[in-house]
Amino acid sequence: MTPNELRNLPAPTFWRRVSCNLYEQLVLLGVLALTFLLPNLFLGIVLGITLPSWLTFFYLYSVLACYFVWYWTKSGQTLAMQTWRIRLITTSGQQPQKIQAFRRYVYGSCWLIPCVIIQYFFDFHRWQIIELLFTVALFLWPLTIYLDQKNRQSLPDRLSGTQLIQIPKNIR
Repeated sequence: MTPNELRNLPAPTFWRRVSCNLYEQLVLLGVLALTFLLPNLFLGIVLGITLPSWLTFFYLYSVLACYFVWYWTKSGQTLAMQTWRIRLITTSGQQPQKIQAFRRYVYGSCWLIPCVIIQYFFDFHRWQIIELLFTVALFLWPLTIYLDQKNRQSLPDRLSGTQLIQIPKNIR
C-alpha cells in the first residue's frame, strides 16, 4: 500500500487497543524473563549481587525501549500488533524513524506518572500496585484516543507524530 492509502485507514477501536495491550503484556513476560530474570538470577545466585531498584528500573526501561523501537522501526508492528492487525506509521504514512519511535515509547510510558501519584496518596501495597498498573495501562491510558475526536489517536501518537491504523484482513 502507498503511504497515502495507509494514512487513510481507520484507527483501531478502543477495545482492539485494549486487547492488543493485554496480548502485548503476555508477550513481554517472555521478553522480560529472557532479558531480566536470567541475568539477575545469575548475578544473585552465582555472584551474590543484588542490583539497586533504580538500576533495575532503568535496565527494564531500556530493554523494553529496545524491544518496541526495534519492532516499530522494522515493520511498524510488534508481535501483538501483528496479531490484532494494528500498525504504527507516521502522520505522512511512512515507517517511523528510530528517534520518532523512541519518542513514542517515552510518551507512551508516561502512564506511569499517574500511577506513582495515586500510589503516593493511597499508599497501595503488593498486589494493589500491580492492579493499579494494569488498570491504568490497559484501560485508562487507551482512553486518551477520545481526546482526539477527529482521528482517534492516543496522546503518545499525537505527541510523537505517529498514528495507529487498523489493517484490513486481506492486507498484511
